[in-house]
Amino acid sequence: MTDDASVADEPDTQALDDLLDDIFRAQERVTQAEIYRRAVAAELPPDLLARIDALPEGEYAVDEASDLLGGSIG
Repeated sequence: MTDDASVADEPDTQALDDLLDDIFRAQERVTQAEIYRRAVAAELPPDLLARIDALPEGEYAVDEASDLLGGSIG
């Protein structure tokens, strides 16, 4: 048996990390609505869109958004 199964069970956060990196490149805080709009435009998978849609309305710093969404930026 190999460790490949445990890696396959982990969500792929690269698309989320790339999106957050792009969104927060020029801004310190971004609204949930803007994150969701940009995620839809970037054609993120439905499971990631659902996580973003579930965020409470408000503004987020990159580390807050990443923590809440399961990304690895912070």
